Amino acid sequence: MKTNLLLLLLITSVAAFPVLAKNDKGNKGKSIPKGLQKKVAKGKPLPPGWEKKLSRGNILGKDIYSAGKIIMPVNKKGIVTIKVENKTIRLMKATREIVEILE
Repeated sequence: MKTNLLLLLLITSVAAFPVLAKNDKGNKGKSIPKGLQKKVAKGKPLPPGWEKKLSRGNILGKDIYSAGKIIMPVNKKGIVTIKVENKTIRLMKATREIVEILE
């Protein structure tokens, strides 16, 4: 009886794993595609759709962060202010979590 219960538990957990993995819709730390990375590296602007993804609480991609220019160094709270294209972004230096977007 115990082995049947254990086997049933194992089968259901293995079957549920792909569903749980697909439902993780957090895009924190997700970087932009390689083609857009090349554009940013050349100094070209991001498409409007990518600018819309920049919102408070999201994680700024490493490539976008490196393309930005630091306009205010890290303060006592660990917040740095950078300029990316026409956006001024305040974020946590350690995690790149966006704290505020200034126009």
